[in-house]
Amino acid sequence: MRFLGYFRRRAFASRTHFFPIFSRQAAYIRQASTALTAMMKTSDQSEWRRLEKEVKMCEVQGDAMLAEFYGELYENIVTPVDRDHLQTIAMYIDEFLDNINVSAKSILLYLPDRIDTGLLELAQYIESEADALKEIIAMLMDIRHCFSSITLQCDRISELEHAADDSYEEYIGYIFQNEKNPIELMKYKNIAENLETTSDSAKKVSDQVRKVLLSYSEK
Repeated sequence: MRFLGYFRRRAFASRTHFFPIFSRQAAYIRQASTALTAMMKTSDQSEWRRLEKEVKMCEVQGDAMLAEFYGELYENIVTPVDRDHLQTIAMYIDEFLDNINVSAKSILLYLPDRIDTGLLELAQYIESEADALKEIIAMLMDIRHCFSSITLQCDRISELEHAADDSYEEYIGYIFQNEKNPIELMKYKNIAENLETTSDSAKKVSDQVRKVLLSYSEK
């Protein structure tokens, strides 16, 4: 396909910085997801505030990376198809980071009485998805040699997202059966929904990468 041949020639050119930008986005996602998991391991509100600031910093830096990406994209001549592939990957990476930030902010917004194991599990799935995404981005620079490994990491994200869905459903059932305080119930439900949405957004990235792999295999 025209996309990958052109993509490889231009994306790896010395004055084009798509993959370093993606790598920095992925690094901020990894840092933010680790901070989010740490928030779920404590009930100390001062720690919540500190960790939420760290997540927010990552989100702000990620936005800067997206702006830099668009600058690179429109400085270089690419076909509309190529631009769409690149844009979609960058936008979904940014969406994943934005949703991590929303999940972290929800803890400070709702100030729940406790952090249940179910919420921690969801955060840990997100952190694992961030790990897999970082691996994928690193290998995209050499699709030909890393095709199978990239596919495995995409599969890993899909499995993690399905496991997070199961964990979310189990947790929602648990709180509706056991939480007697309706206000706290809604807090836990909303926090869990934000975490589940965040997990879903990681799969959007891997699904888009699969499209790139499909384009490469059809060359």
